[in-house]
Amino acid sequence: MASDYQRALGERLRAIRSQQSLTLQQVEENSDGRWKAVVIGSYERGDRAISVAKLAELATFYGVPIVELLPDPTPTETAPEPDHVVLDLHRLGIEDVGPELAPVARFASTVQLRRGDYNGRVLTVRTDDLRALASALGLDSEELIQRLSAHGAIAS
Repeated sequence: MASDYQRALGERLRAIRSQQSLTLQQVEENSDGRWKAVVIGSYERGDRAISVAKLAELATFYGVPIVELLPDPTPTETAPEPDHVVLDLHRLGIEDVGPELAPVARFASTVQLRRGDYNGRVLTVRTDDLRALASALGLDSEELIQRLSAHGAIAS
């Protein structure tokens, strides 16, 4: 019987293979038979243990760092991320918004123009958009949301 970690490892292996749009048969063909479809399938189901050496070889075959094949050893329960954030446009429009939030204000203004939405008070943006904006600013989405909250730019 597979352990929880072995199953999680198998899920990661399947996810990486799927991201590369490879079937089990294609893995076997592309590896010139080095990786048998039935063996990869058993690793992915967690039915068969994989050695560290073979895991490293598989990572090389997939062209990913070995750490990408490993599941998080201590999964934590996290609250689901909201699918949107409501920005307070008034707070973002204040001239002393500062250089760290100026790109967010420009982004909000651009979204407003594209949508033709000039209510002037709030703007709903997808969390994915804020995540991309945070990345462009060298932050993670939580940091950006914290900075926006500290500035009072997240509407309640």
